Amino acid sequence: MRERDDTPYFIIERDGGSGVAPFLIGALLGAGVALLYAPRSGEETQADIKARATRFRDAAEERFRDAQAQVEERLEQAREELMERVEAVRDAVESGKVTAHEARAELEEKIERSKAAYRAGVDAAHDVAVEGEDAS
Repeated sequence: MRERDDTPYFIIERDGGSGVAPFLIGALLGAGVALLYAPRSGEETQADIKARATRFRDAAEERFRDAQAQVEERLEQAREELMERVEAVRDAVESGKVTAHEARAELEEKIERSKAAYRAGVDAAHDVAVEGEDAS
């Protein structure tokens, strides 16, 4: 039932002796690629891993320092804003105390004047009443 033979076969063509140059060029290119992708020795691989780990650690430390500086800066800004607000509240409280003392002093003065006017009115009414009794 087989019509063809499944055995692999190669075809070689000859074309005037130009087959050597492409072979050499291919061999040289293959050797160059092999050198580029050849595995390194264990020491070289360890050194490369160590260098990459060091670069990664340095980058992580730098990012951590940057983040820490940003957090510290934000905390300082928040602290300054809080101190400004505390100072504003202190000023408002002090101003309120001064105003309250001034209002109290003014009120006490008005009360004293009212008392004096009341006494003067009572005394005047008493004097009128006494004169009216004397006249009768």
